[in-house]
Amino acid sequence: MKVLVTGGAGFIGSHVADHLLERGHEVAVADNLSTGKRENVPEGARFYEADIRAGLDEVFEDFRPEAVAHQAAQMDVRRSVREPAFDADVNVLGTIRILESCVKHEVRKVVFASTGGAVYGEQREFPATEDHPQYPVSPYGVSKLAGERYLHYYEVQHGLPYVALRYANVYGPRQDPHGEAGVVAIFCGNLRDGRTSTINGTGEQTRDYVYVGDVARANVLALEGEVSSGAYNIGTGIETDVNRLYDLLLKASGKELPPEHGPGKPGEQSRSSVDPALAGSAFGWRPEVSLSAGLGETLRFFGAA
Repeated sequence: MKVLVTGGAGFIGSHVADHLLERGHEVAVADNLSTGKRENVPEGARFYEADIRAGLDEVFEDFRPEAVAHQAAQMDVRRSVREPAFDADVNVLGTIRILESCVKHEVRKVVFASTGGAVYGEQREFPATEDHPQYPVSPYGVSKLAGERYLHYYEVQHGLPYVALRYANVYGPRQDPHGEAGVVAIFCGNLRDGRTSTINGTGEQTRDYVYVGDVARANVLALEGEVSSGAYNIGTGIETDVNRLYDLLLKASGKELPPEHGPGKPGEQSRSSVDPALAGSAFGWRPEVSLSAGLGETLRFFGAA
């Protein structure tokens, strides 16, 4: 199958491209390299430097994909709070332009990177199932939910099948340790460099941490399988608070670097975890990498262990 991976030079997208190539698919990557890195694009994938905000019609025309793994996004919750218009430009309008190209070039399936970490907002049930009320508390969560709704529209009006994967908090090798996104990568970078890490607020806020290799495998299973259109949680169903996360990393690194605590950040929810059972029954996906094993792999990637 010919698969176009948008954002395929980025953290998650490059792992998706890796897994697709390992499965024998023909892969093209489209990325504007604003946060992605050219060296992340795996050997064997065709590369197009392009921005989804401008549309990818020329890429579709040249590569003629049969399926699209749409990973390209503005993925920083805090930036979405500061710049909601930019977040919507990338995540809503960029997605619409991708879907327009999919219809025009008769793509057979779209797999969309959504969010279970933000789309549900402040959860009422733990872990959240896919029918949990969706009231996101950040522009990022709003824009991803809008993307899901547009996918449904394009299926109803144009017959374009889709799978929206609601990722929990993804971590692992190639995550950017700079900036504000990716707390595991930030902690790993600090431990490697001997810098003190800052935990926002009390550190009692919880997240569901899922390893990037498991997430990439979910994308491949969704692309290859006969999966009913809709949204599917991709997480572990396990809550881990930030204090414990740092403790696990600290012990695995063998360092003596106690954290500092700073003020909490706007737009961040207090608890989050998602139930992956539906993905298991629909296309056979279950998380396989434990948190301790995944953190160990990530620390080794960063040279912090």
